[in-house]
Amino acid sequence: MICADEPGPVIPRTFPPAPAWSPDGHRIKAELDYSRGPEKTWVYGGLRPADGQAATMTASSRNSVFYQQFLQRLENANPDGQIWIVTDNLSSHNSVSTRTWLEDHPRIHHAFIPVGACWLNLQEGWWRIFRKTALSGRSSANRDDIEQATTLATARPNAHAGPWIWGRPAPPTRRLRRRYVYVL
Repeated sequence: MICADEPGPVIPRTFPPAPAWSPDGHRIKAELDYSRGPEKTWVYGGLRPADGQAATMTASSRNSVFYQQFLQRLENANPDGQIWIVTDNLSSHNSVSTRTWLEDHPRIHHAFIPVGACWLNLQEGWWRIFRKTALSGRSSANRDDIEQATTLATARPNAHAGPWIWGRPAPPTRRLRRRYVYVL
């Protein structure tokens, strides 16, 4: 089973250099200003909850052709057995071209989550970690910078991957600091 999804478009943004310090030791305050590039980049991602391994791919748009390329990448990464893709019912996931592509790849099956229940897809939790690692506060001038950040941000969690379990972990049990024994 693989949970797959695409977050919103990632837009290249360049931030001005950080302000320096004034001669008297105070930080110079500058207004937050950044410019956005004209090109959008889409990131496709798939998480295998059984072992926590993830696969990502960047693309110039979100359409059936790039989704099929991503499915091919997932099939190559999982050479054995059936592959169930848990995803939302986006038009590119259920288009005629995607369905005809799936006929040529009988190992891959889709399981669509209900509308309005994106929290059922474990990939959404992985995107939070990805955004914090790859995109938060970073300056990216073009699509290549986003692709490099995506590759690095995918490799780091994969190095320390563990099984993903849906839900909140149980709180730790509280240990008593002192234990008194009364003898009569």
